[in-house]
Amino acid sequence: MNCLKRITLEPGKRGGKPCIRGLRITVYDVLEYLASGMTEAEILADFPNLEREDIRAVLAFAAERERRLVSIPPG
Repeated sequence: MNCLKRITLEPGKRGGKPCIRGLRITVYDVLEYLASGMTEAEILADFPNLEREDIRAVLAFAAERERRLVSIPPG
């Protein structure tokens, strides 16, 4: 299964932000938890509806979004 299929967009949920499997947990939420130093195990313990593959999907989504950003050529 393509892990990016775990990321859903629904206009009426969390302001249309990318969420995980239709839950009210956004990609941004999980990225922020990871950036703050939470481990994968801590996130999964705090959010029992999440699965290990969801965290991988968040990272893959962020990497894909970063890859698509346009680079500004040097000066």
